[in-house]
Amino acid sequence: MNHQDELLAKFTARAAQIGIVGLGYVGLPLAVEFAEAGFTVLGVDVAAEKVAQVNAGRSYIADVADARLADLVAAGRLRATSNYNELRAVDAISICVPTPLRKTGDPDMSYINQAAQSIAQVRRPGMLIVLESTTYPGTTEEIIVPRIAGDDLTLGEDVFIAFSPERIDPGNRDFTVRNTPKVVGGMTAACNQVAQALYAAAVERVVLVSSPTAAEMVKLLENTFRAVNIGLVNEMALMCDKLGIDVWEVIQAAASKPFGYMPFYPGPGLGGHCIPVDPHYLSWKLKTLNYNARFIELASEINTSMPYYVLDKITAALNNQERSVRGSRIVVLGVAYKRDVGDVRESPALDILSLLRQRGADACYHDPHVPQVRLENDFPLRSQPFCNELLRAAHCVVIVTDHSATDWKAVRRYSRLIVDTRHVFPNGDGSHIISL
Repeated sequence: MNHQDELLAKFTARAAQIGIVGLGYVGLPLAVEFAEAGFTVLGVDVAAEKVAQVNAGRSYIADVADARLADLVAAGRLRATSNYNELRAVDAISICVPTPLRKTGDPDMSYINQAAQSIAQVRRPGMLIVLESTTYPGTTEEIIVPRIAGDDLTLGEDVFIAFSPERIDPGNRDFTVRNTPKVVGGMTAACNQVAQALYAAAVERVVLVSSPTAAEMVKLLENTFRAVNIGLVNEMALMCDKLGIDVWEVIQAAASKPFGYMPFYPGPGLGGHCIPVDPHYLSWKLKTLNYNARFIELASEINTSMPYYVLDKITAALNNQERSVRGSRIVVLGVAYKRDVGDVRESPALDILSLLRQRGADACYHDPHVPQVRLENDFPLRSQPFCNELLRAAHCVVIVTDHSATDWKAVRRYSRLIVDTRHVFPNGDGSHIISL
């Protein structure tokens, strides 16, 4: 039996051992899904604390319940290690490591490089290697293939390599790893077939594309689509403000059209691990080909300016109360980048807090999911307990993240001035409420 047939048989019978490199918000849910599908899963992470928590059956990812993880660990279906050498025994490896941007705006490929180099030391004939980390088009072919295949393994015969972009949406209860279609692009037709067989064992639908580069582009299109449309609707908010029009009314009416329109909503800026970052991978790659991705650059310019627009709203609202930002007690409600999660990566709330403090405000925050944040110069802030007195004492309350657990009735009743960036309170709900 050749390596391809052997892997296909193992995946079909759930007899394969699966390795997951990187046990973060992508890797841990994927590891759990594979383990629940009947595979034996080995997670690898350089963070000893994560390894210890997984092996103790304690989840640090909100979308993975402790009980769910603990059951798999107790059954011997899932365990974690920091030792890459243990991957020698696995049949397939999914790479789920971070891919941040450097301050210069170019991709930081160090995590992918380190993972690829470590896997290259333990790879053997008959393995499937899949990169899931979001990256620029061409990464799999340029970085993964040379290190993993080398000069001694033939692609599609001895070793199988593919790219399959992660599509994790933290906090989404409707779409999970299992029911979100999985895009797969292999280096060869055999690579595609093998990778499809693996994911089909744990995911309801697999969508094949012709190459890893096409699959990498799929992910960037998805997130660039969102970034550009959010940039468009944020600019609409700015224009409506100048025209004296309620942008929320305009969006609601436009959404009544049953074709040719999809509603997006303005906000205080972009946050999270994907939308503010991923389009820049594409922009950076195209610059190497002497092409300027103008939509991406313009959307980024608009979206990153939104915290300053929010600051202007706060300043104007306080001026109308004959107060200045300096010396005012300002409470920011919500610092996570989206509702009902504890993730603050790229969150515009951090920029808003920093800008307020730079202008002399006594700025604090409340977030039930984020006990502490660090601002510029590593300045720490702790979440303030939510109470009526917190609201009464504030000269202005700024709604940045509309968590479901927040008592919005109390916010409306006890706050003397509210700047609402999430349309929690429709216009006209109170003269002391200022909408975005």
